[in-house]
Amino acid sequence: MTDEGCASDRTTAKGLINLSVGSWRCSRLFGCLLPKLDTGDSSHHVNQYHRTISRIKQLIVKFMCTSSLTLCCHFVNASAGDLSQTIDLVRPSIVAVGSLLHTRAPPANFRGTGFAVGDGLHIITNAHVVPQDLNTEKKESLAIFVGRGASAKARPATIVEVDVEHDLALLKISGEPLPALVIGNSDTVKEGEAVAFTGFPIGMVLGLYPVTHQAIISSITPIVIPALTTRQLDINIIKRLRTPYLVFQLDGTAYPGNSGSPLFDQKTGKVIGILNMVFVKGTKENVLAHPSGISYAIPSNYIHAIMKP
Repeated sequence: MTDEGCASDRTTAKGLINLSVGSWRCSRLFGCLLPKLDTGDSSHHVNQYHRTISRIKQLIVKFMCTSSLTLCCHFVNASAGDLSQTIDLVRPSIVAVGSLLHTRAPPANFRGTGFAVGDGLHIITNAHVVPQDLNTEKKESLAIFVGRGASAKARPATIVEVDVEHDLALLKISGEPLPALVIGNSDTVKEGEAVAFTGFPIGMVLGLYPVTHQAIISSITPIVIPALTTRQLDINIIKRLRTPYLVFQLDGTAYPGNSGSPLFDQKTGKVIGILNMVFVKGTKENVLAHPSGISYAIPSNYIHAIMKP
């Protein structure tokens, strides 16, 4: 703890002591004054009584102001410190997902974000991020990119499982394990909770430097709602109307490259969802001519399901 923190704690402690001692002294004084007030000898003692009440009020106001200011300062510093430390915890687990073709310029093709889970050799991302049309004749391969900036390295990946309904894919890589993120319970998430997500919002345009955005859970909303007219229906909407589920609506701005980014608790770093910029919008906002700017995430409990052996 810093010297300033110790000083503020000492001030708060002193206020508590003063309040306690003052209360004890006042209680003794009241014990002496009340019998005298009852006997009628009151002119002097009534003044003394009012002075005592005034002193108590001063003590309470002083203590309340000091303790409130101290608590507010601690809360602001802790909140800022929590997110900074959480980003340091999350960032090493973030990877870019795409393909690699050595005869192409550039060789790497970025498609979205992913993050390490489980044993550190498994990667979670959106299913639509995984390339479906690899040029196997020219030896194009599925790859994830680890590291930051120019030091980022490609590692081959294979598909383990795909959950089309929730747009999730589980990949596996070889080599040294990456730090794995802890997957939380999305059933406990409430509207208004402070969250963050880390990924590559515009892909390689900004270089492979993970970017973190803050947000709150604005709403827990169905992935699809009934269309107003039959003209607004398509095969994807009809399929999802049969098995609807809830997604997280966020007030933070995300971009297509954020697809697959972990949505995590700002304090603990536990993953409570995965950003999705295409799959959800294609259903939720199908009647809009232009994107709304609203971001969405698939709840993390579907990640638990795809990771089960």
